Order: sequence, then C-alpha cells, then structure tokens
Amino acid sequence: MSFPSTDRDRQSHELNIFHDVAKALTSSLDLDTILQTIMDKLAANFKPRSWSLMMLDEASEDFYYAAAVGTACESVNALTMNSGVGPARWVMDRGEPLVVSDVNRDERIRQSSNDGSFGEACSLICMPVRTGGKIMGIIQLVQVDLQVYQRNKILLQTLADYAAIAIENARAVQRIQELSITDDCTGLYNARHLFTVLADEVHRSQRFGYEFSLLFLDLDHFKRINDEYGHLTGSELLGQLGQSLREHLRLVDAAFRYGGDEFVIVLPQTSKQAALHVARRLMAVIHSKQWAVGVMPPLELRASVGVASYPADAATPQEIVQRADEMMYQVKEAGRDNIAVTGSGIVGLQDGRE
Repeated sequence: MSFPSTDRDRQSHELNIFHDVAKALTSSLDLDTILQTIMDKLAANFKPRSWSLMMLDEASEDFYYAAAVGTACESVNALTMNSGVGPARWVMDRGEPLVVSDVNRDERIRQSSNDGSFGEACSLICMPVRTGGKIMGIIQLVQVDLQVYQRNKILLQTLADYAAIAIENARAVQRIQELSITDDCTGLYNARHLFTVLADEVHRSQRFGYEFSLLFLDLDHFKRINDEYGHLTGSELLGQLGQSLREHLRLVDAAFRYGGDEFVIVLPQTSKQAALHVARRLMAVIHSKQWAVGVMPPLELRASVGVASYPADAATPQEIVQRADEMMYQVKEAGRDNIAVTGSGIVGLQDGRE
C-alpha cells in the first residue's frame, strides 16, 4: 500500500484508516487486537523495515515490547544517545518525537554504540504514545522514507494517539476489574472473588487429578481491639495482616478477606499435610510480628485456623469452605490460637504439639 498522490485522495485515505482504527477501538476491549490493528496500519503505510511498540510498565518504569516485527528492533535498543540513555528513554524524557535520518551519522547518537547492524543510511523514528501529557509507550519505526514521514507525520501522530487511547482504556478496565474483586481494607481479594477462584480450582483439579487445600483463619478477640482502640486502628491492623499474608505465600496461592476479621487462603496443588505446614508458618509470623499503628504500643494478634482439602473433604467450593470453617470453630471452642485439620482435629502450632 502507498499513499495517494493528491490532497483529496490522501484525506480520504486517512479517513478510511481512522475509521478502521476507531471501529477496532469501539468493537473490542482486547488491547492486543486493537494495537495490532494500529500497528498493521503503520506498517502498511510507512513500510518500515522493522517496527515495534514499546510500552512503559507503570510499576517499574521500564519499557517492554508489546509488539515487534523485524530484527532491527534489538539494534535500536543497543543505541545510546549523547545523554547516555537509549532512544526510547530519550523520547520519554523530552516528550517529543525523535527523527534520525541516519543512525550511523547522527551526532546525537554515540558512534561507539553503532555496531553496523543497521546498514547504510538507516533512518529511525521514535514517536511517543501519550494521553493527558503522560507517555505510555514509544512507537519505533526503522528504515522509513523520511519524505513519506514528513508528508504524513500527522497520520503517524494520530495513530499514536489512538494507541494511547487503547492502552488507557485497557488499563481503566483492568483497574475497574481489580476494584470489583479486591477488598479496600486489606488489599486482598474479596469473598465474591473467592468462589470464582474455587470453582476454577475445582475444575482444574478434577481435570488433572490434583488436590488443593484451603485455610480458614479467624482472628481471636479482635473485637476487643476495635472497642479499645477504634475501628480505624483495627482496619490498619487488618491491612498489615493482609500484607503479611501476601508476603509469606507463594505467587500461585491466593488470599481473601472473607468478612470482618476472617480470611481464606487457597493453596493450589497442595496436600493437607503441606497446607498444615503453611498454616504453622503463618501462625509463627502472626505470633512474632510487632503489630502497631502510629505511636500506640505494639499489640498481639492471635488466630484460629481450620484446614480442609479437595477432594478428600469436599466436592464443591461451598463444601470446602464449610469444612475449613468447621475446623476453625473447633479451635475456637477448644480455647483459640491453634490449628485444626479435617480428619485429625486440633494438631497444634508445632510438629508434635497437641
């Protein structure tokens, strides 16, 4: 595909491109699908030898490839500007496009970084992808006819703007989804999401013959803390506990605030005995940690924990929660601050302790 020769034809051509991209934006929430449409339009119209879309990770502030075609993309990353950073970071720092007619001769690029992999007179265009003044990524085009770019740079900028809209929309949807399944106080998943995860885990375990375990944890006498120090202090302590649970679990494990001061932990592909070890480790953390808010003196937290496993103790998500809950209440009735396992009863906080 080539650009039309007359202004009228060019305008009609650009409108068709914008229509196709806008249609993708309004018909799909899948970010990969939309970005692929945008990058296909860029590739078809500007005909780069290589092209890529690098997105900025919000947490780490590092760039990563969302899409890339051609080996020259890696060579771009090997280039260093006079400021000591790569082209993508240079564009992000300045908030403006980088247009280089020849990476082998441009004085802004350190010649020592050029390994000759670009060939003769290789051009480079780096276009920021941004919305609301915030750069979200960089479009990189290698070996583009700069005369074509100059005549149609508004098209490139508009497609970059469309890419920014798609990324922002996708992140907004992700944030909404996270809010709908996350407990505000603890940062853990909420009870609504628990049964979605358990349904998936039951299905997966049935299919592959796995077992998994569940811990039901209830803080002991937590109402006293709320009554004596106030609910704001209680909420802060619950948040600290939620963070501690996340820190001491595997990435595949999932922790949930079930309600009030009750927590559920799902341990995929974990036997009942292994789940007991996890419960004992978490109880040791709860016992040893200094729980304090502001200038108040450290408080002790204690908990009662019930352990159940699938499929030995239950056949459905509701049943495994109920079995673990029953074990937790068995601990409560026996004096609290302990662990009970289905089929064994109270097992103690350490191996061999009754």
